[in-house]
Amino acid sequence: MNFDLADLRAFVAASDHGSFRAAAEVLCISQSALSRRIEKLEGALGLRLFERTTRRLELTTAGRGFVHKARHVLNELESALLGTRDLADRMSGEVTIACVPSAVAFFLPRVIKAYHDEYPRIRLRIRDETSAEILTTVARSEADFGLTYIGTQEPDVEFEPLIEDPFVLACSREHPLARRRKVRWAELAGHDYVTVAQGSGNRMLIDQALANTAALPRWFCEVQHVPALVSLVEAGVGVGVVPKLGMPHLGHATLVSVPLVDPPISRTLGLIRRRGRALSAAAQRLYDFILQS
Repeated sequence: MNFDLADLRAFVAASDHGSFRAAAEVLCISQSALSRRIEKLEGALGLRLFERTTRRLELTTAGRGFVHKARHVLNELESALLGTRDLADRMSGEVTIACVPSAVAFFLPRVIKAYHDEYPRIRLRIRDETSAEILTTVARSEADFGLTYIGTQEPDVEFEPLIEDPFVLACSREHPLARRRKVRWAELAGHDYVTVAQGSGNRMLIDQALANTAALPRWFCEVQHVPALVSLVEAGVGVGVVPKLGMPHLGHATLVSVPLVDPPISRTLGLIRRRGRALSAAAQRLYDFILQS
């Protein structure tokens, strides 16, 4: 048949992104060149692979059947190349992972260093986003996979749990609560309290867990992301509740974390990916690196 791997890559990219324009940008070619590659593939197969509408590309029945075979061929080839040391040094490409900011420092530095040492020419794109944005990013194939704590109930997403991350009280070393072995939620009512905004995943988990609690802490300052909350607490603005992984490493000069009880609240961090869609070999290797870490 008169087609090649570049034609298969064009077809899979267009299928993933639902647009010739977006697929062409990912492959770093012109839109007309991508369209010619897909027309060449359709001609070689004698099949129409896409229904072209004004709003979005849709796979035909034949296209839906063929895309799995095309992806399998590309993944098998990439796996074979990545498995060879001298070829791995020359392999290029890009892997995108979306990650909640509070988990970046804990999970990624050592993994990225090891991955880059093994595959130095594969570029990594880290998108630090909210949990809701990560779900959307992965569902739209704008990231190969995500590292987050929301997605266990999504029908189109596979969730691989990694670690249980408790919420803790963040306060300065000079604060009266800093010397406590544990703090009850009700005790926060008498202190200046900083919180993450409503609509964030962390706030949602906390509000759900405290729904039947009478004495809730009353916030006077609200921020969008955990790193901003930690910065305000570090500056002595007040106390706040954050995931333990969002705190600086042990031995910080001015910050401490204290366990929270009555009730204890935690979140489950894990990897998410689109259900039924195989990762590229390069993305699968990074996914496995994180699992092994």
